[in-house]
Amino acid sequence: MNEPLFQASNLIYKSNLNYDNVRIEKGKINFIVGESGSGKSTFLKLLNNSISPISGELLYNGKAIEEYDPIVLRRNVSLVSQEPFLFDESILDNFKTFYSLRHEPIPTIDYVRYITELCLVNVPLEQNATTLSGGERLRVYISIFLSLCPEVILL
Repeated sequence: MNEPLFQASNLIYKSNLNYDNVRIEKGKINFIVGESGSGKSTFLKLLNNSISPISGELLYNGKAIEEYDPIVLRRNVSLVSQEPFLFDESILDNFKTFYSLRHEPIPTIDYVRYITELCLVNVPLEQNATTLSGGERLRVYISIFLSLCPEVILL
């Protein structure tokens, strides 16, 4: 059996959420399912160290998650919010802004076009993000995260 990407043992967040033994394999697509309010989003936040458990162990690539620099970890383990945040500017400028905030080289327009087409964004890159429908906004938001090439994308 391969070394897991994530492994949680007796992970407790607050007093009501307990993740006993969870193993997420490398190179696989994994689904976390459950009823509303059952802790799915909380678990994803634990995986990229946006929040911390009160006890238990969480490993990422065999190393305790708290041993990672949080900024470096979140660049490698991107958590895409359920509520997409885009700036009041064009789709292309949103890419530029997100890259600038991360101190990354600005992507070429061809790369942005490729990624947005991959994510089925079927509107001009010059269109203002505030005019997009909810689904279009989400696809643009996901395309930005995908373009940054993290090791893991949590949706």
